[in-house]
Amino acid sequence: MAQYSKLQTLAAMNETGIVPVFYHPDPAVAKQVLKACYDGGIRVFEYANRGDFAQGVFSVLVKYAEAELPGMIMGVGTVVDPATAAMYIQLGANFVVGPSFNPAVAPVCNRRLIPYMPGCGSVTEVGMAQEAGCDVCKVFPGDVLGPAFVKALRAPMPWSRLMVTGGVKPTRENLEAWFKAGVACVGMGSNLFPKDAIEAEDWERIATLCRDALAIVKEVR
Repeated sequence: MAQYSKLQTLAAMNETGIVPVFYHPDPAVAKQVLKACYDGGIRVFEYANRGDFAQGVFSVLVKYAEAELPGMIMGVGTVVDPATAAMYIQLGANFVVGPSFNPAVAPVCNRRLIPYMPGCGSVTEVGMAQEAGCDVCKVFPGDVLGPAFVKALRAPMPWSRLMVTGGVKPTRENLEAWFKAGVACVGMGSNLFPKDAIEAEDWERIATLCRDALAIVKEVR
Protein backbone atom coordinates (compact mmCIF):
# COMPACT_ATOMS: atom_id res chain seq x y z
CA MET A 1 0.00 0.00 0.00
CA ALA A 2 1.23 3.50 -0.83
CA GLN A 3 2.82 5.34 2.06
CA TYR A 4 2.33 8.80 0.55
CA SER A 5 -0.80 10.45 -0.78
CA LYS A 6 -1.24 11.42 -4.40
CA LEU A 7 -0.88 15.10 -3.51
CA GLN A 8 2.33 14.46 -1.58
CA THR A 9 3.81 12.51 -4.48
CA LEU A 10 2.96 15.12 -7.10
CA ALA A 11 4.19 17.93 -4.84
CA ALA A 12 7.54 16.20 -4.29
CA MET A 13 8.00 15.72 -8.04
CA ASN A 14 7.24 19.36 -8.65
CA GLU A 15 9.50 20.57 -5.84
CA THR A 16 12.63 18.63 -6.80
CA GLY A 17 12.04 18.49 -10.55
CA ILE A 18 14.02 15.26 -10.99
CA VAL A 19 12.89 11.63 -10.86
CA PRO A 20 15.77 9.13 -11.17
CA VAL A 21 14.98 6.05 -13.25
CA PHE A 22 17.03 3.02 -12.26
CA TYR A 23 17.11 -0.77 -12.56
CA HIS A 24 19.56 -3.32 -11.20
CA PRO A 25 18.88 -6.98 -10.43
CA ASP A 26 21.00 -6.97 -7.26
CA PRO A 27 19.08 -5.60 -4.25
CA ALA A 28 22.33 -4.67 -2.49
CA VAL A 29 23.46 -2.47 -5.38
CA ALA A 30 20.00 -0.96 -5.80
CA LYS A 31 19.91 -0.04 -2.10
CA GLN A 32 23.28 1.72 -2.37
CA VAL A 33 22.13 3.69 -5.41
CA LEU A 34 18.88 4.63 -3.69
CA LYS A 35 20.83 5.82 -0.63
CA ALA A 36 23.21 7.83 -2.85
CA CYS A 37 20.26 9.55 -4.52
CA TYR A 38 18.75 10.31 -1.13
CA ASP A 39 22.04 11.77 0.11
CA GLY A 40 22.12 13.90 -3.04
CA GLY A 41 18.72 15.42 -2.26
CA ILE A 42 16.43 13.23 -4.36
CA ARG A 43 13.04 12.49 -2.80
CA VAL A 44 11.21 10.67 -5.63
CA PHE A 45 12.67 7.49 -7.11
CA GLU A 46 11.43 5.32 -10.00
CA TYR A 47 12.54 1.70 -10.04
CA ALA A 48 12.12 0.25 -13.52
CA ASN A 49 10.32 -3.07 -14.02
CA ARG A 50 12.85 -4.29 -16.56
CA GLY A 51 14.07 -7.70 -15.48
CA ASP A 52 13.08 -11.04 -14.00
CA PHE A 53 12.07 -10.80 -10.34
CA ALA A 54 12.22 -6.99 -10.43
CA GLN A 55 9.24 -6.97 -8.10
CA GLY A 56 11.35 -8.68 -5.44
CA VAL A 57 14.02 -5.99 -5.61
CA PHE A 58 11.36 -3.30 -5.51
CA SER A 59 9.86 -4.80 -2.36
CA VAL A 60 13.27 -4.68 -0.69
CA LEU A 61 13.77 -1.04 -1.72
CA VAL A 62 10.37 0.06 -0.43
CA LYS A 63 11.00 -1.51 2.97
CA TYR A 64 14.49 -0.02 3.08
CA ALA A 65 13.22 3.46 2.20
CA GLU A 66 10.49 3.30 4.83
CA ALA A 67 12.98 2.24 7.51
CA GLU A 68 16.06 4.29 6.62
CA LEU A 69 15.21 7.06 4.15
CA PRO A 70 12.36 9.20 5.54
CA GLY A 71 10.59 11.17 2.85
CA MET A 72 11.81 9.07 -0.08
CA ILE A 73 8.81 8.36 -2.33
CA MET A 74 9.13 5.10 -4.25
CA GLY A 75 7.41 4.39 -7.55
CA VAL A 76 7.63 1.89 -10.38
CA GLY A 77 8.33 2.39 -14.07
CA THR A 78 8.10 0.38 -17.29
CA VAL A 79 4.55 -0.75 -16.51
CA VAL A 80 2.48 -1.62 -19.58
CA ASP A 81 -0.52 -3.56 -18.21
CA PRO A 82 -3.01 -3.31 -15.31
CA ALA A 83 -1.95 -6.58 -13.65
CA THR A 84 1.62 -5.36 -13.25
CA ALA A 85 0.41 -2.01 -11.94
CA ALA A 86 -1.79 -3.74 -9.35
CA MET A 87 1.07 -5.96 -8.21
CA TYR A 88 3.43 -3.05 -7.64
CA ILE A 89 0.76 -0.98 -5.90
CA GLN A 90 0.29 -3.87 -3.50
CA LEU A 91 4.06 -3.83 -2.90
CA GLY A 92 3.98 -0.16 -1.97
CA ALA A 93 4.37 1.83 -5.19
CA ASN A 94 3.37 5.46 -4.70
CA PHE A 95 3.20 6.12 -8.45
CA VAL A 96 3.18 4.15 -11.70
CA VAL A 97 4.99 5.13 -14.89
CA GLY A 98 4.73 3.51 -18.31
CA PRO A 99 6.58 3.85 -21.63
CA SER A 100 3.20 4.03 -23.36
CA PHE A 101 -0.40 4.88 -22.50
CA ASN A 102 -2.64 1.93 -21.65
CA PRO A 103 -6.17 3.12 -20.76
CA ALA A 104 -6.70 -0.08 -18.73
CA VAL A 105 -3.97 0.90 -16.27
CA ALA A 106 -5.61 4.21 -15.34
CA PRO A 107 -8.64 2.77 -13.43
CA VAL A 108 -6.36 0.51 -11.37
CA CYS A 109 -4.29 3.51 -10.28
CA ASN A 110 -7.24 5.89 -9.93
CA ARG A 111 -9.07 3.47 -7.65
CA ARG A 112 -6.20 3.65 -5.18
CA LEU A 113 -5.42 7.35 -5.81
CA ILE A 114 -2.02 6.47 -7.25
CA PRO A 115 -0.60 8.83 -9.92
CA TYR A 116 -0.33 7.13 -13.31
CA MET A 117 2.15 8.78 -15.66
CA PRO A 118 1.96 7.16 -19.10
CA GLY A 119 4.40 7.70 -21.92
CA CYS A 120 2.91 9.90 -24.65
CA GLY A 121 4.37 10.87 -28.00
CA SER A 122 1.62 13.03 -29.45
CA VAL A 123 -0.83 15.76 -28.49
CA THR A 124 -3.68 13.29 -28.95
CA GLU A 125 -2.14 10.76 -26.57
CA VAL A 126 -1.61 13.43 -23.93
CA GLY A 127 -5.22 14.54 -24.30
CA MET A 128 -6.51 10.98 -23.99
CA ALA A 129 -4.37 10.35 -20.92
CA GLN A 130 -5.64 13.53 -19.29
CA GLU A 131 -9.23 12.41 -19.94
CA ALA A 132 -8.36 9.15 -18.15
CA GLY A 133 -7.28 11.11 -15.07
CA CYS A 134 -3.51 11.33 -15.56
CA ASP A 135 -2.25 14.42 -13.76
CA VAL A 136 1.22 14.13 -15.29
CA CYS A 137 2.07 12.70 -18.70
CA LYS A 138 5.50 11.40 -19.60
CA VAL A 139 6.92 12.78 -22.84
CA PHE A 140 8.76 9.77 -24.29
CA PRO A 141 11.13 9.30 -25.99
CA GLY A 142 12.39 12.77 -25.11
CA ASP A 143 15.53 12.59 -27.22
CA VAL A 144 13.38 11.98 -30.29
CA LEU A 145 10.59 14.50 -29.58
CA GLY A 146 12.77 17.29 -28.17
CA PRO A 147 11.96 20.44 -26.15
CA ALA A 148 10.18 21.96 -29.16
CA PHE A 149 7.45 19.31 -28.81
CA VAL A 150 6.84 20.30 -25.19
CA LYS A 151 6.67 24.00 -26.03
CA ALA A 152 4.33 23.42 -28.97
CA LEU A 153 2.01 21.15 -26.97
CA ARG A 154 1.67 23.54 -24.05
CA ALA A 155 0.71 26.43 -26.33
CA PRO A 156 -2.86 25.15 -26.89
CA MET A 157 -2.87 23.02 -23.70
CA PRO A 158 -1.12 25.16 -21.04
CA TRP A 159 -2.65 23.17 -18.19
CA SER A 160 -0.56 20.12 -19.18
CA ARG A 161 1.96 18.89 -16.65
CA LEU A 162 4.70 16.96 -18.41
CA MET A 163 7.64 14.82 -17.31
CA VAL A 164 10.20 14.11 -20.01
CA THR A 165 12.27 10.91 -20.03
CA GLY A 166 14.86 9.79 -22.54
CA GLY A 167 17.96 11.76 -23.42
CA VAL A 168 17.84 13.95 -20.31
CA LYS A 169 21.35 14.80 -19.09
CA PRO A 170 22.56 16.38 -15.82
CA THR A 171 23.99 19.40 -17.64
CA ARG A 172 22.87 23.02 -17.52
CA GLU A 173 22.33 23.22 -21.28
CA ASN A 174 20.14 20.13 -21.40
CA LEU A 175 18.08 20.79 -18.28
CA GLU A 176 17.57 24.45 -19.09
CA ALA A 177 16.21 23.56 -22.54
CA TRP A 178 13.59 21.22 -21.06
CA PHE A 179 12.45 23.46 -18.22
CA LYS A 180 12.33 26.55 -20.41
CA ALA A 181 10.13 24.55 -22.81
CA GLY A 182 7.70 23.94 -19.94
CA VAL A 183 8.22 20.52 -18.36
CA ALA A 184 7.22 20.10 -14.72
CA CYS A 185 9.98 17.59 -14.04
CA VAL A 186 12.40 15.26 -15.78
CA GLY A 187 13.11 11.56 -15.51
CA MET A 188 16.81 10.75 -15.68
CA GLY A 189 18.35 7.32 -16.10
CA SER A 190 21.79 6.19 -17.27
CA ASN A 191 23.24 9.70 -17.39
CA LEU A 192 22.70 9.97 -13.65
CA PHE A 193 24.14 6.50 -13.00
CA PRO A 194 27.40 6.07 -14.96
CA LYS A 195 28.24 2.42 -15.49
CA ASP A 196 31.80 2.87 -14.26
CA ALA A 197 30.55 4.51 -11.05
CA ILE A 198 28.27 1.53 -10.37
CA GLU A 199 31.05 -0.96 -11.06
CA ALA A 200 33.49 0.96 -8.83
CA GLU A 201 30.82 1.34 -6.13
CA ASP A 202 31.47 5.07 -6.20
CA TRP A 203 28.23 6.03 -4.50
CA GLU A 204 29.45 9.51 -3.62
CA ARG A 205 29.86 10.29 -7.32
CA ILE A 206 26.21 9.46 -7.88
CA ALA A 207 25.19 11.57 -4.89
CA THR A 208 27.20 14.48 -6.30
CA LEU A 209 25.60 14.13 -9.74
CA CYS A 210 22.16 14.25 -8.10
CA ARG A 211 23.10 17.22 -5.94
CA ASP A 212 24.52 19.18 -8.87
CA ALA A 213 21.56 18.37 -11.14
CA LEU A 214 19.08 19.53 -8.49
CA ALA A 215 20.99 22.79 -8.13
CA ILE A 216 20.85 23.36 -11.89
CA VAL A 217 17.10 22.72 -11.97
CA LYS A 218 16.59 25.23 -9.17
CA GLU A 219 18.54 27.85 -11.13
CA VAL A 220 16.96 27.37 -14.57
CA ARG A 221 13.32 27.18 -13.51
